[in-house]
Amino acid sequence: MGIIWTIVIVYMAAMIGIGLYAKTKVKDSNDYHLAGRRLGPIMLAGTLAATEIGGGSSVGVASKAYGDWGLSAGWYVVSAGIGILLVSFVAPYMRKAMATTVPEIIGRRYGKSSYAISSFLSFVASTALAAVQITATASIVHILTGFSVTWAILIAGLGVVFYTYLGGMWSVTLTDFVQFFLIVFGFAIAVPFAFHSAGGVDAVMSNLPKEQLGFTKIGWGTIIGLTIMYFMTFSTGQEAVQRYYSAKNQKVAVTGSLLCGILMTLYAFIPAVLGLIALAVFPTINANDALATVSVELLPPLISGLLLSGVISATLSSASGNLLAVASVFVKDIYPIVTKKAVEPHKELKLSKMLVVISGFVAVGISLFSQQIIPLLVFAFTLRSTGPFAAYLLGLVWDKVTPKAGLYSIIAGTVIGLGWQLAKEPFGIMAVIAGSVASLLTFLIVNKIELNRGVPAAPSAYNQEDQYTA
Repeated sequence: MGIIWTIVIVYMAAMIGIGLYAKTKVKDSNDYHLAGRRLGPIMLAGTLAATEIGGGSSVGVASKAYGDWGLSAGWYVVSAGIGILLVSFVAPYMRKAMATTVPEIIGRRYGKSSYAISSFLSFVASTALAAVQITATASIVHILTGFSVTWAILIAGLGVVFYTYLGGMWSVTLTDFVQFFLIVFGFAIAVPFAFHSAGGVDAVMSNLPKEQLGFTKIGWGTIIGLTIMYFMTFSTGQEAVQRYYSAKNQKVAVTGSLLCGILMTLYAFIPAVLGLIALAVFPTINANDALATVSVELLPPLISGLLLSGVISATLSSASGNLLAVASVFVKDIYPIVTKKAVEPHKELKLSKMLVVISGFVAVGISLFSQQIIPLLVFAFTLRSTGPFAAYLLGLVWDKVTPKAGLYSIIAGTVIGLGWQLAKEPFGIMAVIAGSVASLLTFLIVNKIELNRGVPAAPSAYNQEDQYTA
């Protein structure tokens, strides 16, 4: 355990060192929120992947493999990879918009009411997602230290706040780049060592119920639903979209997105296999502890330390991206709505950092109360995606849209999506899909009626000169 602790501490110190270096590159709010819009394809792919391969795609997948989903839990990440490949088709439109937040585009096209609602939804959902990542990090800290879950959440939460406060998007991007490739490498080499310590592949297989090995146990309906959910949440989620906004140009936005999707798909089933090994060897542990228990009990200390360092840092980075999203939405959207004036440029950076601290403590409170990973993840995805889905994407790619189409679709999608989830997803249809379909249909119907009445189209989403296309 001493070697594991040493590796984790050294690695975390290195990440904080990178964060401190990144802080020197932050001169203004644009650097803090968007890394100066200068990310290349490799950096963009790394930060996108590290953001999405966080608690849900590592600790959460291992937990689901240990529990109901078995090997098919890997489809959770495959679906995410396919989803982000699909986002590549709209990525250049995102970058072209020269925006900072999702609500900003909605506000440009559909007016103040749509702007206010989408800002609130994005703000709340990003806070909930930060709580998910804090819970995932805490599950590892709990196993490593023996601290109570409460103390582990508090430690993880303070680490996230400090990490994000330092350097914003520059800090997150630089550390994400290192973390993603470490986590993929660490997980890949962990599998053969874990099998060896568990007595070999045959021994593990013999201790698993046959149904746990079903490659598509979760069903094609769920797989397709997850893919659609991820496309919708990646194309409208602030922490993902903010990275597309940070790309150097439109071509980089597409290339980085394609590369990210491929890398995520290749990684997908590795944490699921580790979850199954945990079930075979440790059948009575808490499912959320599956990954950490395998790491500590079955892996050599060096590999265990590298793997857990990667997981901790990846989940922290995901939480960091979400806290940065909260700060961006508040500073760029909510503050102007409430005060009826924009934040003065020289105050933006200070206010952004203050919001990171405040939202970080709120996320810790949610984590303490909920202690859920994938259920809270899906709730947040539903909240932020169902309503704004049609308004945001169609607002980017279609000239002839009307303000009421955007407003009514946001309201309809949000109400039906959350209602569908509260109703326990009737007919097995995921809430995020039901809500987004309602959002899309409402948009198309209202928009058609409005255009037939001669209502003029909304203002363009592209009203700023792009100074970084070279």
